[in-house]
Amino acid sequence: SLSYVIAMASTYAVLGMIAGLFSLNLQAASQNVWVLSLFSAVFVFLAMSMFGFYELQLPSGWQSKLSPQHGETDRGTLKGAAIMGVLSAIIVGPCVAPPLAGALLYISQTGDAFGGLALFAMGLGFGVPLLIIGATSGELLPRAGAWMESIKRFFGVVMLGVAIWFLERVLAESIVLILWATLFITTAIFIGALDRIESIATQWQRLWKGLGLVMLVYGVILIVAAANGGGTVLRPFAQQANQATIEELPFSYITSLEELDTELQQASNDGRPVMLDFYADWCVVCKEMETYTFSDPSVREGLKQFTLLKVDVTKNNDLDKAFLKQFDLFGPPAILFFNTNSVEIKSHRLVGFVKAKPFLKHLTEAISL
Repeated sequence: SLSYVIAMASTYAVLGMIAGLFSLNLQAASQNVWVLSLFSAVFVFLAMSMFGFYELQLPSGWQSKLSPQHGETDRGTLKGAAIMGVLSAIIVGPCVAPPLAGALLYISQTGDAFGGLALFAMGLGFGVPLLIIGATSGELLPRAGAWMESIKRFFGVVMLGVAIWFLERVLAESIVLILWATLFITTAIFIGALDRIESIATQWQRLWKGLGLVMLVYGVILIVAAANGGGTVLRPFAQQANQATIEELPFSYITSLEELDTELQQASNDGRPVMLDFYADWCVVCKEMETYTFSDPSVREGLKQFTLLKVDVTKNNDLDKAFLKQFDLFGPPAILFFNTNSVEIKSHRLVGFVKAKPFLKHLTEAISL
């Protein structure tokens, strides 16, 4: 387990140093329909295996070569664990925007590759639970049994959900809702939502029946929402309720650095602070800010005191990169605040999602500076 965790943490550090030293926006580079479709297909492929449609295993010839020989135990090897650690860091690396942005910014500004130690430490933090399990020789893990088949099917559903989540960035909202509805309805049918329940059914069977009916009904609701223009899986009718609210925010879209300077100067002449929002269509957190934070009535009221500017870096072209470089950013989401003298309040930069109440508090503090 230590070999696995150290390899995983080292991979984070190496990838972070490369991205920082060469100012690579890895997130933006991967947000295109081909990459996202490939990742989604991989998760669908893995999910089908979880449902028992086929078994994923190495060819028999490979298995015989890799099987324990010459007195080796069946515990695996340090080398094998390290390889799995590297692959896990690349394939299932989590989204940790604020700490990751800070580490990459430090590396890019100082050129100090040893800043990767921060990313190495982050990787070690992720691995603490694995080290605890490994130190106890797996005693904390549940034993295998027939119940594992249900666990496999559960993770199969989760993998299909991850595939849809990837496609949310490139598909229309109505199509995404139909995909979610299909997943909910199909899952509900498989767990017996439409099956007749017997009088001698166990409490667990009744529970699954109830959960299946809830999923079935919610799937139908998602289809209705899709037919009415779409929303999100958690707020199916959010678009209809909030579309007018979002459009009312008087954002001015900035298309060049010269235009930004002009807008900042105009705001300074008017004695108004400025909020500059870096946005991209593929940025999930940006859309969450619009849906859950910018639509809040108290936040909208607080934003009336600001000149609102927005930079759309969806295309990640040379102009977008120039904007990001100007403010030492690696990509959205990022919200910058400027005082009435058009000087950025760097202590109040926001990276990542912020709920309405703390965001409003942040606005109040920015106005007073």
